[in-house]
Amino acid sequence: MELRQLKYFIEVAKQEHISLAAENLHIAQSAVSRQIGNLEAELGVQLFQREGRNIKLTHIGRLFAEQAVISLNAIANAKQLVDEYVDPERGMIRIGFPSSLASNTLPNIIKSFKREHPDVRYHLRQGGYNYLIEGINNREIDLAFIGPVPGFDSNVHTDILFTENFVALMPATHPLAGEENLSLSQLNMDKFVLFPEGFILRKIVEDACLQAGFRPYIPCEGEDLDAIKGLVSAGIGITLLPELILNENIPNGTVTLNISQPEVKRTVGIITPKYRELSPSEKLFYDFVIAHFTSPKPF
Repeated sequence: MELRQLKYFIEVAKQEHISLAAENLHIAQSAVSRQIGNLEAELGVQLFQREGRNIKLTHIGRLFAEQAVISLNAIANAKQLVDEYVDPERGMIRIGFPSSLASNTLPNIIKSFKREHPDVRYHLRQGGYNYLIEGINNREIDLAFIGPVPGFDSNVHTDILFTENFVALMPATHPLAGEENLSLSQLNMDKFVLFPEGFILRKIVEDACLQAGFRPYIPCEGEDLDAIKGLVSAGIGITLLPELILNENIPNGTVTLNISQPEVKRTVGIITPKYRELSPSEKLFYDFVIAHFTSPKPF
């Protein structure tokens, strides 16, 4: 089995079309078909089945593809490791992050790190909570910022960097807008604008509302932070968001209120693979992040 066969196979699996895969690989279609045929002959199984002009992975082909991706990522990591041992200051770091840390926390950390290590390169991948954990496990990303920090996971190492409170964001015309603090139970009759089911920020808010004795009414959902804030600004409803998201970025026509009961908060941290060593460049970045939050200083 050759490395190029795996590369061709993964591209065909992604495109579900031989000619498109060949075009992306910049090689002849016949060469791709030949290598896929050789791979199937060596394995003794059919990896693809034809459906009209396209092709689809068979069941065993799909299982093989999952492991092939992991294998190719491992080989890429190995080459990166060798390159970085030669010069860790010129390595590549694949960093995962959630949208809630995209506007402030992550850019400031990278900006500060780049002052000391200007030639390190980054590949940034934004994703949801489960994607970030899975990305570490299957080696698609090297380390990830995440909030809340997951509990025990046999495959990832966790570090809590800080804890932040959630605040209520509501239209300035809301009857409670003039209060300094509020109990979450005071919002039991309000309309909430939250992320869709499956988003961790929604679960935190829903759990807090249940703790306060009610299930939130959610007539509007949004997958984008700016959309959610815009809906609140338009008077559609209220929301609860981590306070750092709203630092110096409160929409016009809205106010924020602290929540006194119950406490609504999340941990924010960094996750790294538990069963492989970080490459030199990754270790530089990881140590910098830990030191920054252990001894905070202005960026």
